[in-house]
Amino acid sequence: MNLSWTDFWNDLPARPFDGVGLEPGVLWPALAILVIVLVWAPARRWGRTLVTIVHEAGHAAVGLMVGRRFLGFVVSRDLSGHAVTAGKPDGPGRVLTTWAGYPAPAALGAAVVLLALHGWASVVLVMGLVILAVLLVMSRSIRTAGLVLLVGLLTGALWWWGGAWRAGVASGVGLALIVGAWDSLRDVAVSREPEQDHRTLARLTGTPAALWLVTWFLVDAAATGAVVLVVRDLL
Repeated sequence: MNLSWTDFWNDLPARPFDGVGLEPGVLWPALAILVIVLVWAPARRWGRTLVTIVHEAGHAAVGLMVGRRFLGFVVSRDLSGHAVTAGKPDGPGRVLTTWAGYPAPAALGAAVVLLALHGWASVVLVMGLVILAVLLVMSRSIRTAGLVLLVGLLTGALWWWGGAWRAGVASGVGLALIVGAWDSLRDVAVSREPEQDHRTLARLTGTPAALWLVTWFLVDAAATGAVVLVVRDLL
């Protein structure tokens, strides 16, 4: 199918607003993606890549909101990540910035699912493309830039060509983010590395590191519960 630039620009304004309402049929692609992520290890690993990007974006977004500067981020070969923000080495802003990484995938995943299932999938995808464009600029390694670019291309393809599948696939990605959030919380809970976020928070605040694990657990549980309630109404 040939598509001229005139057709592209005429069609572009309508793309973000062609969503569907809350319909049971939208749910099945989402559940299919969820099952694939749960039972197929490579899919879960690729999902972990997206979780790492969102985790670091969470640090960056909250850091910017509290007045810190976002200097860049990297995704390592083992799919761990590191975001760099500049500002005061302690205080509430540093605490909030450090805390924000682990709950970000669950919070974003729930938001994506709820918005997509209520007809806002295209808007979510456009917002995702904008954020990914910023993250691409702030990537500080070839691997990181490549992964962000790949996610951006897939997001753009879903937005442009997703059609009736758009909401279901977007919701499935949201569910995968929630699964990944639980996986990363499990991993950090059993880790003994001294530079993990909850131990950094303990040093910054003088509170037990386990307390911060509990706060992340509560966010993950709330996000999961909100999605379960919506999915239950559709089944």
